[in-house]
This record gives sequence, C-alpha cells and structure tokens, in this order.
Amino acid sequence: MEKLLDFVLGLGLFGMVTSTIYTALAMLAVWRFVRRDRDASQSVFEPPVSLLKPLHGAEPDLEAHLATFFQQDYPACEILFCARQLDDAGLVAARRVAARYPHVPVQFLASGEPTVPNAKILSLELMAQAAHHDLLIISDSDVCVDRNYVREVVAPFADARVGAVTCLYRGVAGQGGLWSRIEAAAMSVEMSAGVLVADMMEGMKFALGPTMAIRRSCLHEIGGFLPMGEYCADDFLLGNWVAERGHTVVLSRHVIDHVVLHATFWPSMQHQARWMKSTRFSRPKGHFGTALTFSVPFGLLTALALCGLRGPHAFVLATAALVWSVGTRMLLAYAVSKNVLAEKSAWQSVLLYPVRDLLGIFFWTASYCSRKVLWRNEIYLLEQGGRMRRIPR
Repeated sequence: MEKLLDFVLGLGLFGMVTSTIYTALAMLAVWRFVRRDRDASQSVFEPPVSLLKPLHGAEPDLEAHLATFFQQDYPACEILFCARQLDDAGLVAARRVAARYPHVPVQFLASGEPTVPNAKILSLELMAQAAHHDLLIISDSDVCVDRNYVREVVAPFADARVGAVTCLYRGVAGQGGLWSRIEAAAMSVEMSAGVLVADMMEGMKFALGPTMAIRRSCLHEIGGFLPMGEYCADDFLLGNWVAERGHTVVLSRHVIDHVVLHATFWPSMQHQARWMKSTRFSRPKGHFGTALTFSVPFGLLTALALCGLRGPHAFVLATAALVWSVGTRMLLAYAVSKNVLAEKSAWQSVLLYPVRDLLGIFFWTASYCSRKVLWRNEIYLLEQGGRMRRIPR
C-alpha cells in the first residue's frame, strides 16, 4: 500500500510541476498578447468582404446573433447564408433578420443533402463560389460580434504575407445553468490559454472555428473547402494547410462571444467530449501532452497520497498542494478573462475554471476510450488523421 501511495505522490508532484510550468508559460503568453495589442498599428484597411454563415436549424437567440453581423461599421460587406434546404429554420430566421437591414447585400443558398461526413463543408464551398469578394470570413451561427468585428478581423490582411486570420472567443452561457457556465469557462480560459501558448511557442498553425478569415487565393491553393469534407476539425485543417504553404496565420486581437447552447449536464458533457476526441485525432502528440497541463487533478492526487502516508505535517502539506493547484488555475483564469477576453463577469471564470480543470482530466481520458462522437444528432466514427465516418442509426 505504501508503495502505491509513493507512486501516486510522485505522479501528483510531477503533474503539479508540469502544470505550474504551463501556467507560467500561459501567463507569459497573456502578457505577450496584451503587449502586442497595445503596440499594434491602427492603419486603415477596408477591402470588400464576404461573410459566410453556414446554418442548420433553429437555435436559441439565433436572430439576435445574426443581427450583429448586419450591424457592422464597415463600408463594403456582403453576407451569405447556406443550409441544406431553403426552408431550413435557420435560413427562415436569417431572412427575417435580413429584411430589417435592406441596405446589406445578402444571399440565401441551399447545399442539398450532404455527400460528405462534414455537411458544413458543402455549404462553405457553395458560398465561396457565390461570394463576390476575395476576402472571406467564416463564422459559426452561435457567435455574437460587435460593430468593429469585420474591420479588426480584416486588418492583418494589409500584410500580403497573411493568408488567414482567426479569433479568440469568450464562452457565454446563453441558457444559464451550472453546466453551461462550466463549459463557458472552458471556452474562455482553457481554450484561450492553449491557443496563446501555441501562438507564442510556434506561431499559429491552425484556425478556430467560430471565426476563420482567408484570402480566396489561399483557399484555391489548398483546393477549396471540399478536401476538408471528410474531417471533423475543418478549422484546424484550414489554418494548418494555409501555414504549410508558407502563408502567415494571424491570431486577431479581436475577441468574439461564443454562445454555449447546452444548458443541461449530458449535452454539455457530450459536446466537451467531442472537442477532446477531435483534438486527439487532429493533433495526437499535442493532445497526449495536454494531460500534463491540468493542475487540480494532480493537486488532489498529491493531497490524497500525503494524507494516506500520514507523515509529519501531512495535512498541512496536503492543504498546501490543493491550495496551490486551485490557486494557479484561478490566477490563470483571472489573467485570461480580465486582460485578454475583457469578460464582464471574470469572477465566474475564476470560480468555475478549477472545476473545469478537474473535469478536464476525465474528458481527456474518455477521448481514448471511444472513437464515436455525436454531432448534429448524427453519430460519427473518428479515424486516423481526423477523418470521420457517419454511422447509420
């Protein structure tokens, strides 16, 4: 028993060291991002832009989210919407919104029933072909933006070396509820910290789905959207393929709101498990190393082992381990939420992120237990390289 406790103690301490190193790197990445924001150029760059919005069914507050894209403070911007069918509830909502903004050019398209596992790709390909402009901004239906969104996302393209731009995002618990808020904390802190560290260590080699902007010429170089049709992580691939061809992928200074649509326990758990599984197959080495970035699970292991060994000052040391592991997560959450994302309720992320950090190790473990994911009420099997195959029900 004592040998087992020694092993658990060693594992816990090792994890606390690696997670502390990761926290230090993330804090440095936050400082770097904030400093870049302060030093950035404010030159005017306003080329015409096409916004591509794939839709699939009705979502809570969809019209309010779509309306923010019609309210852009930008001189030349068209919006294209596409769903599987022209009578899709999402397209119906988009038409109602568009009727309130007749000055904004808009197109409504239908891709038909999917012929590839990732149905969104067909919508993107169709919209890209119909778009009139050479700068394309793709954004999900569950995001909300402010009036400067297009202007700030487009700004890095003033540099001809830039091929794609992507954005960080705040998790917003639109439906309320504890599980929705925990998932929002994961979006805000865990995702943002990981992206900032990756950008600092090796530059952006991927994009984030809620916002992906790309030059049409770069899209042509990678073969358009269709080659991504068999993959789950199309956002990762778009940025990765653009970077592989020698173009710069930029992490924009602009931050958007990403609304969590899952208010109850099980849908939220399924959604977060899909994230982890997608990352496992898209970036297997990086995903494996993610286990060493969690803090609270290792602090808990250390505390339990110390209490079991019953050495001198065991309780004090166990308490210190827990306080350290939780405290570093809260510090990271505050730094990201306050300084990078400018969240109005940063305290919510500060309090809930340690809980999400503890849950994260279970999602990570679960990602190796199954290759099945649930997406848009369909079941898919993930395969090598991130490809996916639909499983008939």
